[in-house]
Amino acid sequence: MAGVVFQGTSALTLDVKGRLNVPSRHRDALMASTNGQLTLTKHPVGCLLLFPRPAWETFRDKLLALPMSADGWRRVFIGSAVDVDIDSAGRLHVSPELRAAAGLVKDLLLLGMGQRLELWDAARYAAHEAQTMAGEMPDAIKDFVF
Repeated sequence: MAGVVFQGTSALTLDVKGRLNVPSRHRDALMASTNGQLTLTKHPVGCLLLFPRPAWETFRDKLLALPMSADGWRRVFIGSAVDVDIDSAGRLHVSPELRAAAGLVKDLLLLGMGQRLELWDAARYAAHEAQTMAGEMPDAIKDFVF
């Protein structure tokens, strides 16, 4: 996965069986680097995290090394993690539990976020982005040159 950076947003539709078509620009990179092996888990802001398996294993190992006081967050991330594979039709299945946790029904957005992707309900993401844009820009970003 070295050198692969996911970015951009793709509008997707979840089918009645809980599957989505992985956009070719991401699918090609995922098939080449991980043979389509991914891990889905909850994100605390209400979306799902989609990791290429090697990136997930690195994240999981960091979580497992944390002290006992982090058990609650380990449960959120590791306890809800599901290993998934891109099927021969280029689709990914999202379990009913994870769909419910992220409010995924039909209209979705897949956001590239560097070494991982995020899967959002389109309306939930629009509300999240509006809230973010209405807030103050973090100091770490204020000094960027655009």
